[in-house]
Amino acid sequence: MIKTHWLAAVAVAAAGIVQAGEVAGTVKTSRGEVTIERAGQRLPAAVGSEVLAADRIRTGPDGAVGITLRDDTLLSAGPNSSLAVDRFVFDSTTHAGQATTSLRRGTLAVVTGKLAKEAPESVQFRTPTSVLGVRGTEFAVEVAAGEED
Repeated sequence: MIKTHWLAAVAVAAAGIVQAGEVAGTVKTSRGEVTIERAGQRLPAAVGSEVLAADRIRTGPDGAVGITLRDDTLLSAGPNSSLAVDRFVFDSTTHAGQATTSLRRGTLAVVTGKLAKEAPESVQFRTPTSVLGVRGTEFAVEVAAGEED
């Protein structure tokens, strides 16, 4: 039984699947005050910083951040934003997986990547008042101050 679980774990790792706590993407641009909240700590979100599934990214009044996820999805958050990568699972070979991202406050521009092209129903963007499904596209969303956070 243990041998079977070990083999399954090796197969998942070899397939390139990313799960909570593992690298979902990378900070490509960072301007002003930008932090990553992870496991109760606030870390500076410098260019090249890893973004993990379950991370929350916050920008200050002068902040902006650009993140590229492993499936080539591009996320750009503006000033006073709070964005969480709730779930990110991606198989780099088959392009299958799931992604759920929440914008709790601020602005977010998105250019979807391989996940949305492969299976649009597997990608969701949430706000305090709605859930957006995507169909392989570009879009922007804004959550007004006071709706969350």
